[in-house]
Amino acid sequence: MKRADSISARIYGTTLRIMMLVLAGAFAMALHAEHLVLLTTNDTHSNIDTDRNGVGGILPRMAVIDSVRKAEKNVLLIDAGDAVQGTLYFKYFHGDVEYPLFNMMKYDIRILGNHEFDNGIDQLARYWKGVKADRLSANYDFSRTPAAGLFKPYVIKKIGRRKIGFIGINVNPASLISKANTGDMGFTPAIASANKWADYLKNREHCDLVVAVSHIGYKTDPDKEDDVRMAQQSRNIDLIIGGHSHTFVDPGHPDATPCWISNADGKPVLVTQTGKYGRNVGYINIDLDRLADRKFVYEYIPVTDRFSPSAYNKEIIDFLAPYRAKVDSVNQVEVGYSLAACRNGVATGALANWTADMGMWVGMQIADSLRSVGREIPAVDFALMNVGGIRQPMPEGVVSEGLILSMFPFSNRMMLISIKGSDLIKTFGIVAPKGGESVSDEIRVLTDADGKMTGVTVNGNAMDPDREYTVLTIDYIAEGNDDMTPMANHEKLWVDSQELGCRVLQYMAHTARMGIPVSPDTAPRFLRDYRTLKQ
Repeated sequence: MKRADSISARIYGTTLRIMMLVLAGAFAMALHAEHLVLLTTNDTHSNIDTDRNGVGGILPRMAVIDSVRKAEKNVLLIDAGDAVQGTLYFKYFHGDVEYPLFNMMKYDIRILGNHEFDNGIDQLARYWKGVKADRLSANYDFSRTPAAGLFKPYVIKKIGRRKIGFIGINVNPASLISKANTGDMGFTPAIASANKWADYLKNREHCDLVVAVSHIGYKTDPDKEDDVRMAQQSRNIDLIIGGHSHTFVDPGHPDATPCWISNADGKPVLVTQTGKYGRNVGYINIDLDRLADRKFVYEYIPVTDRFSPSAYNKEIIDFLAPYRAKVDSVNQVEVGYSLAACRNGVATGALANWTADMGMWVGMQIADSLRSVGREIPAVDFALMNVGGIRQPMPEGVVSEGLILSMFPFSNRMMLISIKGSDLIKTFGIVAPKGGESVSDEIRVLTDADGKMTGVTVNGNAMDPDREYTVLTIDYIAEGNDDMTPMANHEKLWVDSQELGCRVLQYMAHTARMGIPVSPDTAPRFLRDYRTLKQ
């Protein structure tokens, strides 16, 4: 099947799907006294516009929500965090677009993601003061910050004769959110907090149903809390609406991502998450007359451009117009050309390699420049970047300025650091089991079948634990974030005055002047140690 035919078939199929959902909901309403529909989103990351494949976008999402609200009596709209960061809308307007839009869409409950902290606690407080939804956080303590008083641990919604309790559960900020951005915010572990408040809601407030709205991830590494573990270790949580890991918990493929997890008493807990970028809206239909039977219908509604323009919200269209004009103008500036489509979110591969190789080039230019003014800067050994900082894929074809700034939207700064090989070896030992990170061509990390590091080489030589290496990285990594805590043991040689995205644009201009397209090396730099293949 051709791609166009495939997309057409998918859109036709999803149109039928939403009609069936609405009809099914209406039929169920006729049979039972009360139903509650929870519409859920997570990790939409400032994706306001529909993408080039006709997927996502704030206007189609609003049309989906409107259609369900018209068909159902009791509907709550819930967001599980990371509504911001990832496109030019946030880079240029800092929240002036996303926060008013979520109010226009009439979200009922919202929680924080880690990226809501990207511009610091002062900005977070300023924007969340205007949030009209219930603002939940059970395990962040904002009492000594500008956000004091903005969040509460839970909210109870009365639907008919039933009481539904909702808890907000947030991710551990350590090694994830820059300490400068959280201020004096306190944190308590997610699962302990969830169980504490779930017990309170069930046994003190006598809630009939307890829902945890979570931004800790569906399933993470063994040392971190996640939604699956929260379900397994709970007794009073009935349903988890998740975010953070960008997991698409597809009820149609329960073997890949189970949505029903047994709790500590062997009872089923529904665990959901809709992926990322607003491509789906979660749909959970709860029969309030049969709560003990866990009669929850969990579906998802794809967000596509199948709607006619008349279905789109005119208030949102008018509000977006001036912001979209600015974004469109930047997206029309051509800065290069890519020979192949490159995915983001992949620890090794084309885009990760290209990013680190670009960093290495910048590092060498900076080192030369510093030497020219008398600084004693050693040769740069390699570059280490973070895959999580690459927020958009690079498609085949023309590359625009807007795309580059959306790919690298954070205010990170490049750094040259001097760091001992022993700390680098520890760092690679941490990232290898997670699939790797973005490293330049000078590095090869060897692993066994379980992903455990067996060795690392620099330019073909084993890394020396006693040697000082000169590394180009970014300030976020140098602080020890993304679990790369040994990186904090460095000596600072140089910190850029420009944001990372500006440096990438300079690199694109350099290659474009020579007519060189983007043609990344696709060879993996985290490799299976061949000696372990013989065991």
